[in-house]
Amino acid sequence: MTYRESEALRALGGIDDVLGGRDVVSAGRLSALDFKDGILRVTYALPPETTQEQGLALQQATEAALDGLAGVERLAVLLTTHRAAPKVAAKSRKVDRNPHPNKRPDGYQGDAKVRHIVAISSAKGGVGKSTVTIGTARALAAQGLKIGVLDADVHGPSLPSLLGVSGQLGTREVEGRRLIAPAESEGVKAVSIGLLTGNSDPVVWRGPMVQGAIARMLWDTDWGELDVLLIDMPPGTGDPQLGLAQDIKPSAAFRGAVVVTTPQDLALLDARKGVGMFKAVDIPVLGWVENMATFTCPDCGSTHALFGDGDPGLSVPKLASLPLSLEMRGAREGYDDLAYALLARLPNG
Repeated sequence: MTYRESEALRALGGIDDVLGGRDVVSAGRLSALDFKDGILRVTYALPPETTQEQGLALQQATEAALDGLAGVERLAVLLTTHRAAPKVAAKSRKVDRNPHPNKRPDGYQGDAKVRHIVAISSAKGGVGKSTVTIGTARALAAQGLKIGVLDADVHGPSLPSLLGVSGQLGTREVEGRRLIAPAESEGVKAVSIGLLTGNSDPVVWRGPMVQGAIARMLWDTDWGELDVLLIDMPPGTGDPQLGLAQDIKPSAAFRGAVVVTTPQDLALLDARKGVGMFKAVDIPVLGWVENMATFTCPDCGSTHALFGDGDPGLSVPKLASLPLSLEMRGAREGYDDLAYALLARLPNG
């Protein structure tokens, strides 16, 4: 049978709004209703005062209302909230670093022995940031360095498939605290929400919960001694990026960021925003990576700049230009030059 959006909306119209008075559709809580390949994604935009119990009740009511809907093989219910954007001072352009502050637990800190922490960011999705992160991690580990990767893309974790690890993570006690025991592959320690949840279902969390999860994976993982911890950041310039400024202790490690982009105008526009955001929260931008810069035809051997070229105006050094290549997906080969360039930008690297 065929999926019909009108039937889905009619079913959702029977669900009461979390704050009462109307149904969720007429109250404007439904922000997106997307259907593709048998998967129906329902996204609600809820007010900040929504409690966790109210969100769970709405999720369960939605699942019950859409159960058995024609054409729907799987349902994903996502809950988001809207909060006021952090204020930017007119002169200094400093921002409220963390609108949802987290407090480090007492006792031993899992990241206490990490020398350098580098956030790999893109500000825009689809530019290959995660692939670049894993390739760089493998290249650094091949040089004999102790490397870790924290997959901070809570809503779209890709580390498990890129690094070839699966299953759920264990725990172990370290100096009186129970910490996450990271997975290991090719000399790289790794933690991802995809390894903590142990399934492929979507993570239905709001902004503060996402930021809290990233902070906990940073503090509550037994990273041990690491030369470099790479953080695969989610796209955008929101809570996870702002929270990084507070969640990493400046006294515990050097903090830096690398921005990954493709040469497309829209991607470069977001990359410039990403550079500006990190500067506003006092995290130095070590440089940028031009991904999918060129494509070499396997038949004729000619090389083409598919997405254009030119000066992106990012005001930070270019660390590497990486080609659009099937062989480089998640591999180490091709990332050695980027690894060397990154180390050269780190203090005592």
